[in-house]
Amino acid sequence: MKVLVFGAAGSQQFPVIAALQKRGAAVIANTHSNKNVERLQSTGAEVVVADMAHRDRIFEITKDVDAISFLVPFFLQNPNDGLQYAKNVIDAAIANGVSHLVWNTSGFILPFKVGNPAMDVRIDIEQYLKESGLPHIIIQPSVYAENLLGPWTAPFVKHENKVLYPTPEEMPVGWIPTIDVAEFAAQAIFTPTLVGQSFLVSGNENVQGNALAEKFSIGLNKQIQYAQMPPREFGAILDQMFGTGAGKGAEDMYQGITDSKQYPLMFNPNMQEVLRALPIEMTPMEIWVKNNQAAFLY
Repeated sequence: MKVLVFGAAGSQQFPVIAALQKRGAAVIANTHSNKNVERLQSTGAEVVVADMAHRDRIFEITKDVDAISFLVPFFLQNPNDGLQYAKNVIDAAIANGVSHLVWNTSGFILPFKVGNPAMDVRIDIEQYLKESGLPHIIIQPSVYAENLLGPWTAPFVKHENKVLYPTPEEMPVGWIPTIDVAEFAAQAIFTPTLVGQSFLVSGNENVQGNALAEKFSIGLNKQIQYAQMPPREFGAILDQMFGTGAGKGAEDMYQGITDSKQYPLMFNPNMQEVLRALPIEMTPMEIWVKNNQAAFLY
């Protein structure tokens, strides 16, 4: 099977390459930048450079492809561009007879729009995908464990023995490692009988802040505590990383959660049903922490 992986150089899609290859796929790795070519070539994948905004080029690279692993970047200068990217890929897949597409939504698709364009665009993409008639499977991950490697968390674990995140301590989160989501996506590519289905995927445990800190304590073999980072500070860090204004949506979202104490669902209590349909070996959070201890220890 020949599988085209969009955004293959990104943190979410890069592990999909290996997950597909170990299942026997021939992988075509797409990137928008020439600077990523050498790294992608080192995986043994065929590499194609194409920006999802360039419709004609997307039609060109999807020829002779059996299946597509698709993702729209969460942090776009204009989040609404994500819908056009999706339209380009979906239309090209249909025109070129691609058998099916697996879309990693980078988060749960909410039942209604909340005013955060990066999250709301998922609703528009889902609608377009369903109306297109293209056979597809949707993977909706909860919250990536790799978020905890960011500058809002990892340095504080290292220097202060604290896990900081902008969620209140009492808010439960079903953290899931990127590698597990990649395995789900690859397994879905190889299970076309699941076409038409959408899967909420999360970790097997729905942990509050103190329980998350306990996972860190086990993984790092030292005592770690949890503390909420003020949403404004979190937004400021995102602004520094991605440009002024990039963190405003996240700041408002986490501040709203903190003020209202209305905690959004970030966990699937029916993960055993998902694992029956898409059998993979999942990674416990304490093992994920141990595997990434270089980021959290001196």
